Amino acid sequence: MRIAVLSETDGAETRVSATPETVKKYKSLGADVTVQAGAGAKAGFADAEFEAAGATVARTAKDALQDADIVLKVRRPAAAELKGVKPGAILVAIMDPYGQEAALQSLAEAQVSAIAMELMPRITRAQVMDVLSSQANLAGYRAVIDASADYGRAIPMMMTAAGTVPAARIFIMGAGVAGLQAIATARRLGGVVTATDVRPAAKEQVESLGAKFIAVEDEEFKQAETAGGYAKEMSAEYRAKQADLVASHIAKQDIVVTTALIPGRPAPKLISKAMVEAMKPGSVIVDLAVERGGNCELSEPGKVVEHNGVKIVGHLNVPGRLAATASSLYAKNLYAFVETLVDKEAKTLAVKWDDELVKATCLTRDGAIVHTAFQPAA
Repeated sequence: MRIAVLSETDGAETRVSATPETVKKYKSLGADVTVQAGAGAKAGFADAEFEAAGATVARTAKDALQDADIVLKVRRPAAAELKGVKPGAILVAIMDPYGQEAALQSLAEAQVSAIAMELMPRITRAQVMDVLSSQANLAGYRAVIDASADYGRAIPMMMTAAGTVPAARIFIMGAGVAGLQAIATARRLGGVVTATDVRPAAKEQVESLGAKFIAVEDEEFKQAETAGGYAKEMSAEYRAKQADLVASHIAKQDIVVTTALIPGRPAPKLISKAMVEAMKPGSVIVDLAVERGGNCELSEPGKVVEHNGVKIVGHLNVPGRLAATASSLYAKNLYAFVETLVDKEAKTLAVKWDDELVKATCLTRDGAIVHTAFQPAA
């Protein structure tokens, strides 16, 4: 059983899909691990560390892929990267499959079994494999740190001989994993924190962290959560009422962090140009949804823009801004899943294709797109 760990080709990607710690664990499963040279460099893991853990370091991706049964990556490989993957190999990564028909077809044509880790079901057994949560947790933390760096004032209230410094008012939009961590971080820094979400369950979670909950709590609000725990898309009428409430609230805030995403859809627009213009000069907005179109109308991917004195932060790959920590958590997520594919006594690959985790995450197999949510229309 051979496992290949590839470098990332996306210039914005700093993470790596395995660490020396997980290499040792793969070795204990009976696997031979090959790591492409430099794969962990941006995350602070030197080739020598991988070698010390028992991995072989290969000069090129082609060398790393030779005879690999399992291929680990952070992001879905481009079509050109699939040329060296042997037919039947299992490719494990964050696949970003929505609206990517051509990319999925390339995976199918390469005869790989492509596993999309972000489709992992939210069940107890799979919690340790939940890449969305592990990475969103770090994104929420980093968003507040980035906001504090761009905010030209202190965050906590300070009583000094020269006078009192007021605490920053911080508003978190979306109280999923990223939002809750942003709330906790903002509270630890001493901000006065408020938050909003369309899911009723979020109210108790927000308040348990010491923040005040802001939302239009009508009948639609009470039904606004899917069985999987995600936010539903709200009606135009509700969005209008919520926008009015939010607009008046945002005008008083110093820092706003937006985290709202709906799987398979563009990010909902939560902050309009008019709302930005109502904010005080020196305020900061951090848009964590910028890669999906952004929650703020004025966000620009990969840029920090300024409008009427308000900074709008649109960093790409925010978890990757904490590359070592993000890689460590992601690598553990992948190991927890790969471990279920291995017969520990025989130390061989033994995939149970009818396992609920495999069925939920497998996009392509045997030359076809097999996931029911992504099969081409007849």
